[in-house]
Amino acid sequence: MSIFAVRAPLAWLGPGKLVEDALVVMERGRVVFAGSSKHLAVRFAGEGGSETLSGESAPPEPDEELHVDGFLMPGVVDRHVHIGLSDPGAVLAGGVTGVRDLAWPAETIFSLAEASESPSFNGPLIRCAGPMITCTGGYPTRSSWAPKGTGVEVRGSADAAEAARNLLAGGAAVLKVALNADAGPTLSDEELLAVCEVGHGADVPVTAHCQGRGQVQRAVGAGVDELAHAPWSERLSDDLVQAMAKRMRIVSTLDIHSFGKDTPEVRMALDNLRRFIAEGGAVAYGTDLGNGPIPPGIHVGEVWHLYRAGLSAERLLQALTYRPLAAGEPADLVGLGRNPLENLGALGEVRLVIRAGRRVR
Repeated sequence: MSIFAVRAPLAWLGPGKLVEDALVVMERGRVVFAGSSKHLAVRFAGEGGSETLSGESAPPEPDEELHVDGFLMPGVVDRHVHIGLSDPGAVLAGGVTGVRDLAWPAETIFSLAEASESPSFNGPLIRCAGPMITCTGGYPTRSSWAPKGTGVEVRGSADAAEAARNLLAGGAAVLKVALNADAGPTLSDEELLAVCEVGHGADVPVTAHCQGRGQVQRAVGAGVDELAHAPWSERLSDDLVQAMAKRMRIVSTLDIHSFGKDTPEVRMALDNLRRFIAEGGAVAYGTDLGNGPIPPGIHVGEVWHLYRAGLSAERLLQALTYRPLAAGEPADLVGLGRNPLENLGALGEVRLVIRAGRRVR
C-alpha cells in the first residue's frame, strides 16, 4: 500500500495544536506523521540515516504528495444522524468522515455499520444505536419518518434490560432511549434505570431523546449520559443545567428547529445550551440528518448556531471532531479553502476529504 502525504500552509491537528507548513503522512489507513514540515530536516535512507534534527523519527518518504492551498483538520463526525434517510456518499464527500446513527431498524443498520468498516465503503464510518428503546406505543413507533423496527417496545424493567443487552450483542455502540411525552407514553423510571444499568455495565453510553415537561430531569436522575438534542420544549432551571453540566453531554441538533429561520424552538434550545456551556458542559456537533432539509456533509448552519450558543472557534472544532491528527490515529482528514478559526464559513468550503487514507474528494 502506498504512502500518501498532504501539505497545507496551516492545520489544526487537535486541541491546542495549530501548526504552520503542515504535513500529514498516511500509510495503511493510519497517520504516521502529523506536524510542521519546517521543523523537519529529513535525511531519508541512503542519505545518511532517517532522523530529524529535532531527534524525532522522520516520516517515511511518500509515494504521492498533495498540496492543499488552505487549511487541514481532522475529519468531521456527526453524532446524530439517520443515515438511512440520506446518501452516505454525499455525507462523506461533504467532509463528514464518521457518523453515529441514533435510531434505525436493527436488520438494516447493524450490517451497514459493519460494511462501513471497509476503507472502500462509499460513505463515512458508521457507529449506531440500532432501534430506540421505548415503551408500548411510545415514540417513535407511530412517527411517519420511522420505518417499522426503528423503536423496540418494552414492558417492565426486565424486558428493558434484555432489550438493551440484545442491542449491545448486535453491535450497538450507544443505547438510545425515548422520553418523548409530547408524542405519547414514555418509559417508566424503572425501565429507564434498567437500560442505564446495562449500558454502564458494558461501558456504553446511554443517550436520550427528551421532549416534554420534566423529561430532561428524569434523564438526569436515571443516569443518562447524553441528550441527543439540545432541550427545546421547556426552559430548564439553572440548578438542573448545573447538574447536567457536571456529568452529561449534549448533542446540538439546533437547526432542526430553525432551518435558517428564527423560531421560538431554536431560541429556547439556544438559551438552554448557552447556560449549559457557560457552566462548562460538553457539547458535540450533531445535525439529526434525515430530519427535514439538513444538507449532507458539514452543516455550516449548525456550526453558526453553536457559535451563537457560546462556543469559541477552537471549541467548535473540538465539537466537530473526534480523534486528532497524530501518529497512530485513523487517517481521516478534511482540507478547507480557508481557516475556519478566522471565519467559520470556511467549513463550507471543503476542498479535500480523506477517509482511512483514501482520497474521496
